[in-house]
This record gives sequence, C-alpha cells and structure tokens, in this order.
Amino acid sequence: MIPMTLDEIARVVGARLCDVRDPRVPVTAPAAADSREVVPGGLFVATAGARADGHDHAAGAVAGGAAAVLASRPVGVPALVVEDVRLAIGLLARHLLGRVGPAVIGLTGSVGKTTTKDLLAQVLERHAATVATDRSFNNELGLPLTVLRADAATRYLVLEMGASRRGDLTYLTGIAPPRVGLVLNVGTAHAERMGGGPAAVAEAKGELVEALPADGFALLNADDPYVLGMAGRTRAEILLYGRSAEARVRAEGVRMTGRARTAFELVTPSGRAPVELGLIGEHQVGNALAAAAVATALGLGAAEIADGLNAARRRSAGRLEIVERPDGVTVVDDAYNASPESMRAGLRAVRALAGTRRTVAVLGAMGQQAEASRARHAEIGRLVAGLGFDVLIAVGAGDPLAMAEAAEAAGRGVAVHAVEDVAGAVGLATALLRPGDVVFVKASSEIGLGACARALAGT
Repeated sequence: MIPMTLDEIARVVGARLCDVRDPRVPVTAPAAADSREVVPGGLFVATAGARADGHDHAAGAVAGGAAAVLASRPVGVPALVVEDVRLAIGLLARHLLGRVGPAVIGLTGSVGKTTTKDLLAQVLERHAATVATDRSFNNELGLPLTVLRADAATRYLVLEMGASRRGDLTYLTGIAPPRVGLVLNVGTAHAERMGGGPAAVAEAKGELVEALPADGFALLNADDPYVLGMAGRTRAEILLYGRSAEARVRAEGVRMTGRARTAFELVTPSGRAPVELGLIGEHQVGNALAAAAVATALGLGAAEIADGLNAARRRSAGRLEIVERPDGVTVVDDAYNASPESMRAGLRAVRALAGTRRTVAVLGAMGQQAEASRARHAEIGRLVAGLGFDVLIAVGAGDPLAMAEAAEAAGRGVAVHAVEDVAGAVGLATALLRPGDVVFVKASSEIGLGACARALAGT
C-alpha cells in the first residue's frame, strides 16, 4: 500500500476521526480484516460477522501495531468512523488504484477461480511485480483488501471476483475496473440466488465482460457454451481459450503423466511450448489454459507462459491438497468448498492418483443446489461407485444420505457408511483406513470437513 495519512484516508472515505491524537500519522502497510493478520503500520478493518465482531478486537489490533481502525463506531483507540465499513474500504481501494495504475485482471467463474488465480500469479510474477488475491478473498471486503496491497511498483493486479447474486460483479468492477476479464465457466454454484438455472448464472457472471473497456481483452472459455454466449456483451477484444480447435489459446496432445498429472502442448498466437503441470487432475488443463490466455493478452510468449506453468504449484489450502502420512496413507484435502462440477473433478483426479491403491471418499453436502440438490447428491453417489472407490463415508443428514443410498444401489461393491457429523467422520475414517490407502475429503465449506482432513493428515 502506498503511504497515506489518517487525515487523507478520512477525506477519501468520508470518515470522522475518533481518539486520533495526530491526523498526520501515516498508514504504511496493507489493511486486514483479521486482527491477527495486522502488521505494524497497517489499517485494521473492523466488520461485524455472524460469529464475531471485529470492533471487539480493535484495541488488540492497535496494540499489535495497527495505525488505526476503520470502524462503524468509536472503539476507544484511534479510529476512522464511517457509516458503512465495506463501502468505505471499497472507496479507499478505488482511490489507491487511481494513484498506482497497475494492469487489473478480473477473473470469475463457477469453479476453478482460486486455482486459476494461483497459476496466473505464478506465471506473471516471474516477469513483473504482481499482487493477487489471497486465498479466496473475492467479495466486497476481500477484493478491496487485495487492492490495498498494491503499490507504485505493482504492474499486475490479479483479482478473483466472486458472485453470489446479480449485481455483485458490477459492484466489484466498480471498485477495480479491469482491463482484462477472464470467465472460466458457468455451473450450479449460487444458482438459486441468481434465478435458478445456468442462464441466470451466466447473466450474473457476464457482468465482468460488460465492465471491460474497448481497448481491453475478454478471455472466454470456448468449451463452455454459456461463456461463449457472453461475446456479444463486451466492447473488448475477445480471445477464446480451451481445448476446442476454435480456441486461439488451446491444448493439444493432452495426456496423463505420473501421479495423475497432465501434460500437453500449449498453442498460442505466439507459438507452441510443452507444458507438464504439477497439479493433479485432468481438469487442471482448463485452469492452465485460462491462465495462459490472460498472459497471452498481456503480451507474454508461449515459452514464457509454459515455463511459469511448469514451475507452478498449489498455493491455496483445501484444494486437492495432498499430505502423505508416515504409514503410506495419502490424504487429499479438497474440503474448502464443493459443487457438483468440482466434486466430479476431484473424485476423478483422486481415482487417477490412487491407481490400484484402496480408496476412501469422505463426502459431505454440496450447498446451494436448490430443488435439484437431492438428485445431484445421488449423482455423485453413483459416480463414487462407478469410479471404483472402495469406501464411501457420507457425512450429515439429508442430501448426503441420498448420496449414500445411490452409491449402495449402484451395486459396484463400494462399502457405504453414513455418519452424523465431522467428529463421526474422523472416528470412522480413522478406524477404517489401512496403510497405503488414499482418502479424499470434500464438502461445502460450511460443513467443516476441512477439520476432518486435517485430523486424518495429522496436521
């Protein structure tokens, strides 16, 4: 973050200063919404959530080095008090962007955003100073916090943009207007909030390309018809990517290599180069091509892009995160979130990783599936059986039971168990696992199965 005084920040966001002795005190470090992540000279952003109120941690944040607190009420320590903290942090981020001017890259999609963002950041940062979204901080709070990490040296700003309803991307692109916009895919995540079907999801996701300038680039997935349908909604130059022959950035000769990884020849307008990914799962080809499309639009050549992709590794926890136990058990933690699309991709990747080894799937509910939820969970149960998993542990009542029933009814020999909660999953999986097994853990984040994965991994 570029240094700004408390007085300057107050003018930008329309705040009143409370308990501030010297308004000329500078904020010299990025902002944080978690008091444990505040660094000396930073700004603590106090928000009230369902589980905790950041205002209660304001004093601790200042004691830990925060220059001040952005808050909605006085907190007894130096504070900039505003009516709406989220709106204020967005205004501050927009102001900072106007002063530093990096190339802003916005990316959205139903699945794969975080992995693609991580791949892209690793390609770009080899060539110039790059700031990218941390973890999945992709909403009206996380995005401006990412922007505030940029400074005068930042050339590329990679922003993951989430959308749970219409208008979300319009709001986020208003804070950080992108020059390059990437749309990955249209799936079922948040479908019920957007109108119930893929067309409604596409309508919301397309707000990103509508925000692009005429001299910008819209990177569209040639393999997804809903994404292709966004072409008429943008003024920007369109660059198609994917495995389709029509894509200008595409993969040819895709093949599986050892340990469920993939290799292919990257084809771009600048040439060809071999890629061998360090991430598991054939679905990673699409994520890599999306990152390559952005890098191509920014002027990087095929060989430079391939070098970055070849060196890239998983950065974000809970996304096909592999832990090898001393007894030979492999724990694959994919429990950060779940949708039917990501569940299918994860199951296939883990089955390929396991080879002839015994496989155990610990699966919980996929959230926000509306009226189709039971049917979609049953479909996943049938897939578990069809792929040849040896054991399924379904966690929770309701839809996970439909998953278990469908897997058992498939008659493929999978041993099916149902448990009530995370603790039950940990206990049963611990009892069932044998040396050399591969265990896959996945559910929507609110289920909390990440705790199960960590317990099984011993981390």
